[in-house]
Amino acid sequence: MKRFIGGDQSRAVAVWLFVTAALVFAMVVVGGVTRLTGSGLSITEWKPIMGALPPMNAADWAEAFEKYRTIPQYEQVNAGMTLGEFKGIFWWEWFHRLLGRLIGVVFALPFAVFLALGRMPRRLIVRCGVLLALGGLQGLIGWWMVSSGLSERVDVAPERLATHLGLALLIFMGLIWTGLEAWNGEEHSRHPVGWSRGAAILLGAVFLQCLLGGLVAGAKAGFVYTDWPMMNGEWLAPVEWGMGGLAFLHDQALVQFNHRLVAYGLLIGGTLYAVQAWRWRLAEGLGAAAFVLALALWLQAALGIVTLINAVPLWLGALHQAGAALVLAVATVNLWLVRRSQPRLFMSGPRSRGL
Repeated sequence: MKRFIGGDQSRAVAVWLFVTAALVFAMVVVGGVTRLTGSGLSITEWKPIMGALPPMNAADWAEAFEKYRTIPQYEQVNAGMTLGEFKGIFWWEWFHRLLGRLIGVVFALPFAVFLALGRMPRRLIVRCGVLLALGGLQGLIGWWMVSSGLSERVDVAPERLATHLGLALLIFMGLIWTGLEAWNGEEHSRHPVGWSRGAAILLGAVFLQCLLGGLVAGAKAGFVYTDWPMMNGEWLAPVEWGMGGLAFLHDQALVQFNHRLVAYGLLIGGTLYAVQAWRWRLAEGLGAAAFVLALALWLQAALGIVTLINAVPLWLGALHQAGAALVLAVATVNLWLVRRSQPRLFMSGPRSRGL
């Protein structure tokens, strides 16, 4: 008799995926701290295996420090840095890379075990395989990002940082979605197309905003134009258009201005979505999910403003990046809930009471 692989659902698989998602969330936050402390270029080599070990003695530390002293960031920004100061930034980058390796092990080994034991739902095997491949790609993207700051720049290229962050968040979303699928099993009913489209647009806009936040971080745009709602007393961003289309990636004023504009659009769209969810008779917690998403958007916007007007202190910058990932998680769950809802639940029309 041929063994059936995994059945329709698996709570054990779901827990594994949610734990991995939590580790990716931690990775995103630590990555933000690494960026804010200027630690990302402190390790100038990419050694996927041997790099897991930090310098073990004085000679190793001296060698690592000497390699760092050859790059432009040291020469133009940190000239005169002591070995002790170097260790301070080194450990953040090393821990960031260690988390990446840990995530790979936490994902790959249980995946292999679930497959060997026949406990993996068949419909999720390809999805998990894709997530594993994206995790490997993320390591390559991370080094591609770091390499942009080792020869000519004193920091990494903003577009590469946004790419690195964006792929991490795509993996984060995929883990949450696949975990929900594993926990609840397969759903065969039709979903409400209109509401599903609206929830998907909101999720896409949140993801776009995260990418724009990556550009703001890469261009260090949060350290300038720290007034709000204006920018140095002006309503429109004072853009340097001499760099052409690259202004959308590198100009500090423009990337921050775009980040603000999308934030305003998200607040309007998320609020209207929540109001409509209240007006219509939405069941299975969808109305609550819509309001949680709207509340998360407002809180994240307020946190962003506070972070900006305080010129991005470390703890606020890290909290704002963590908040972005949490908003993305809420938007992902919201879309999943909508797509799992019965169309009939959306057909009773808006509430009466004179509306």
